[in-house]
Amino acid sequence: MSLPSTLPARASNSTELFVNGRAVRVAAAPVQRLSRVLREELGLTGTKVGCDAGDCGACTVLLDGDPVCACLVPLAQAEGREITTVEGLAARSGGMGARLQQSFLLQGASQCGACTPGMLVAATALLEKNDRPTESQVMDAIGGVLCRCTGYRKIISAIMAAGAGSESSAPAAPDGRAGAVGQRLVRLDGEKKVCGTEVFGADEFPADALSLRVVRCPHHRAGFEFGDLDAFVREHPGIAAVFTAKDVPGKNCYGVIPRFADQPAFAEKEARHRGEAVAAIVGEAGPVEAINLGDFPVTWHLLPHVADVDAALGAETGLIHETRPENILTRGRVARGDVDQALATADIAAELECETGFVEHAYIEPEAGFAQRAGDQIEIQACTQSPYMDRADIAAILGIAPERVRIIPTAVGGGFGSKLDLSVQPFLAIAAWQLLEPVRMVYSRSESIISTTKRHPARMRLKAGCTKEGKLVALDFAADFNTGAYSSWGPTVAARVPVHASGPYYVPHYRAQTRAIHTNLVPAGAFRGFGVPQSAIAQEQLYDELAERAGVDRLEFRILNALDGETPTVTGQKLGAGVGIRACLEALRSRWKKARQDAAEFNRRSSPALRRGAGVAGMWYGCGNTSLPNPSTIRIGLKRDGRVALHQGAVDIGQGSNTIVTQICADALGAPIGRFDLVSGDTAITPDCGKTSASRQTFVTGKAAQMAGEQLRSTILKLASAPNNATIHFDDRGITVSKDCETFPLSLHNLPLDQHGYVITSEATFDPPTSPLDENGQGNPYAVYGYGAHIAEIEVDTDLGTIRVLKVTAAHDVGRAINPTLIEGQIEGGVAQGLGMALMEEFFPGKGENLHDYLIPSAGDIPPVESILIEDPSPAGPFGAKGIGEQAVIPTAPAILNALHDAVGIRLKKIPATPDRVRAAILAKQKGGGRV
Repeated sequence: MSLPSTLPARASNSTELFVNGRAVRVAAAPVQRLSRVLREELGLTGTKVGCDAGDCGACTVLLDGDPVCACLVPLAQAEGREITTVEGLAARSGGMGARLQQSFLLQGASQCGACTPGMLVAATALLEKNDRPTESQVMDAIGGVLCRCTGYRKIISAIMAAGAGSESSAPAAPDGRAGAVGQRLVRLDGEKKVCGTEVFGADEFPADALSLRVVRCPHHRAGFEFGDLDAFVREHPGIAAVFTAKDVPGKNCYGVIPRFADQPAFAEKEARHRGEAVAAIVGEAGPVEAINLGDFPVTWHLLPHVADVDAALGAETGLIHETRPENILTRGRVARGDVDQALATADIAAELECETGFVEHAYIEPEAGFAQRAGDQIEIQACTQSPYMDRADIAAILGIAPERVRIIPTAVGGGFGSKLDLSVQPFLAIAAWQLLEPVRMVYSRSESIISTTKRHPARMRLKAGCTKEGKLVALDFAADFNTGAYSSWGPTVAARVPVHASGPYYVPHYRAQTRAIHTNLVPAGAFRGFGVPQSAIAQEQLYDELAERAGVDRLEFRILNALDGETPTVTGQKLGAGVGIRACLEALRSRWKKARQDAAEFNRRSSPALRRGAGVAGMWYGCGNTSLPNPSTIRIGLKRDGRVALHQGAVDIGQGSNTIVTQICADALGAPIGRFDLVSGDTAITPDCGKTSASRQTFVTGKAAQMAGEQLRSTILKLASAPNNATIHFDDRGITVSKDCETFPLSLHNLPLDQHGYVITSEATFDPPTSPLDENGQGNPYAVYGYGAHIAEIEVDTDLGTIRVLKVTAAHDVGRAINPTLIEGQIEGGVAQGLGMALMEEFFPGKGENLHDYLIPSAGDIPPVESILIEDPSPAGPFGAKGIGEQAVIPTAPAILNALHDAVGIRLKKIPATPDRVRAAILAKQKGGGRV
């Protein structure tokens, strides 16, 4: 590692632009991307960059009134033309941009917010020309802007409402107790998202920050050796240093689960998968970006690699044999009763084999951030779902105490599990620590796809039995999960799936066995459901087969077998109050009848080339960690002016925890939500709220917020010598306490400030009550489950093999709907991801490493979604609430696949149901063949 004595100055060119109504002159090369100029020369970071290839549309701006992808427009083409970014929408004549921004807020059309600027700009272009568009025209207008969070439906509604000049307004901020919970309040961070002022990982960095670029392995497995790295630095002016594994100050190893931590910051001698980091180049942005990585002095030696579980196990059928058990990362098991005997004596039995592939997270915001050293501490500002986990891992990598690491989460432009793992953080920390200078990094889209975790490919084999009346008696489930080159969340998936693979039904005899298996592919990790969406695809199709053989309606089969509070789960747990699966299924009865009638009527009058069908699927999902400690801590402080500081580290990745947790705390305290100041995420100033995953934040952090709010309320009443049922009034002068006609004086200005700088500080921790599982998986793995059921109505073109989803009806037991608008948004977003998993999404390592070849649903793919909110309160949840984020994705794909069987009588062995697979299965069925 060496440092050059001088760094060259940037070349400059002068171009005049008209941006947001004013003339500006910028110094940049004429070929520079307009998106880069807007963001880094003019500071207009509302224009997001998600791909630099025109695939995602996040960087959409208006150029002379027309929407364009700014990443595809060279600066020279924009010279002298009128450019409008999201920051300038509100000032456009006619006011359409401002109306759209307000409509997005009111309709809940922005979740993570990374696509929101592009959506708003594209919608403005439409409505300024046609203020009464049809839904189809809206879909066409925003079809080039991808969203991974919302499911598009609320975006479409917001655009049409703005065009119609809707005068609807958000509910007023409630005052007093029991006023915020249950209200459709707008997101507390929503205005920043729609105005383009929210700070994401790539939006903010020190002006003098160096840039970092990672050298990654281009092969699935390879040994390597470096050439003369010092000479490389000397020969490239502007390069400050090259870092490799030998430059890691502490442990060159990290992982989300300490016992399985195995991933190096930089590979040593051998790279185990394509995209693995071996070195980092740091220097000025221009020289770093200009380097051809093909010239980097590293020699690769190809090594044999394994890409599937059979090869990894050295067996023809890995589900049975394992001649190479060293590649098995971990196993999971839940067993209850005598499965073999129950299956042998069952009146009706059915079997199923099913396989799913890698699925890419495809969040719109690539990983990004910066790090800087502050004395003997390191500060990292980046997009992350787990700041305290990041802190622990970075401390180990640098060989310093965790207290010397500060993690400052930015807004997160979608996460879904992958941003639980470290990405830019280790590289930035090592470089900034060694160089004593700030360093920034932004992943390219291809870099994000080749190196970050995916949904686990799963190969599953099931056999189930029931009575002739349709009562389940047994299920035998076996699954192998391709966990890739490193552990990531493989152990969690292997442990969680056996608990859930029964579905939310009573199965007296049960055996579920799973294995997470290493291969030389990109690591598989957490992805909205931790393996449960895969198992639900298999189990819900198998239950349809049993229902059909028993002659029982498919919905009624599920209602017949649904769990209740006193029926033991497959882990032997009796859940008590708050088991709402039967209510979800029963809420679908009338819709199910109509969906089946509509499909039958269409099929009677349509040509055989088009067939319609309806499918149903149920789900359950445990909120939080499986049989492990899972605490969250909330701190709130009362200020002298009567305002309340809420210190909560629950990272909002679009699901709405910033708003939900505040609503809960407000009602617990009895304060207007407008009196709260949110202090979020930063490990230096907020307690540990745990990771944002597994649908735990509303339940776990929300409960801690409720406890802290109630505790602060009690302290205030004691200080005022007021009874417990007195009312606390908050205003700009402070607070007063009253009961009936009596006032209890409390002067905040006379009270001393505590160590946190508040008049009163309240802190509470909640850890859900669970118990370890024994060798057969018996115990209480979760304190709360969420429940749901979906109906999918589809149309199949039998000549083309294409599937069009016509409608999804989604019933979910949320315990208590803290904010119905945000819940609906989670359901609609989950439906979109489930639809993608069912019909189009499959990642092949080494191929399609961009958002052009890897398809995710666009606005035109998503049907209307009807959400039915069931409130069966959980005694453990805050005001009875349960999670919803993970739950919403799980039943969609199996419902679609069951509808496919209903429409054309086929079941696919390999998912997704792409047109070629569907068409091949239809042809095989016509010829009397088997499944494909």
